[in-house]
Amino acid sequence: ISLSIGLVGIAISFPLGVLIGGISGYFGGWIDGVLMRVVEVLMTIPYIYLLVALSTILPPGISSAQQFLLIVVITSFVSWAGLARVIRGQVLSIKEREFVQAARAMGAKPMYIIIRHVLPQTATYLIISATLAVPGFIVAESVLSLLGLGIKPPDPSWGNLLSVATNASILVLQPWLIWPPAILIIVTVLAFNLLGDGLRDALDPRSQQR
Repeated sequence: ISLSIGLVGIAISFPLGVLIGGISGYFGGWIDGVLMRVVEVLMTIPYIYLLVALSTILPPGISSAQQFLLIVVITSFVSWAGLARVIRGQVLSIKEREFVQAARAMGAKPMYIIIRHVLPQTATYLIISATLAVPGFIVAESVLSLLGLGIKPPDPSWGNLLSVATNASILVLQPWLIWPPAILIIVTVLAFNLLGDGLRDALDPRSQQR
């Protein structure tokens, strides 16, 4: 469940961030101003604290599926803002290139230009960012479940396995139970970070020149 939260969260937040960042950077003006103010507000919200606050006011009988949906929606809603800001900056430079100007001169509609010509130029950055963003979702779920506010037993997640293993009696009688979920969280986070670094070196020539 922890890993699926990371993957589903990326699948929701990245298309939203890419689309809003592309629209903001391409159109500019008041559209850019309004969207970037929304982005700045969202970037000031620490989503783990937001999840903790929402979890405390939810009814106690909420199912694990509903809890899963809550975690994914809240983390996705907050995490797209940073991506949108970076994509906006890239689109500001891409939209002045010759192939974009040519498409505009041929009468192509703005949304077609954004989706067909501009956003594909950011694919390398998106692949790397998606890989590096998955650990954030995994850690968020693990922290919430460790606090008893995430996925509830009997549905397994690394966070609630860690929560059960930190029970005082289990720590005394079976202390080794804390290691499997902790190691899996650490290894998964490191693996995605190393994969992201490897993809950046392979796909971004500028990173190899530094």
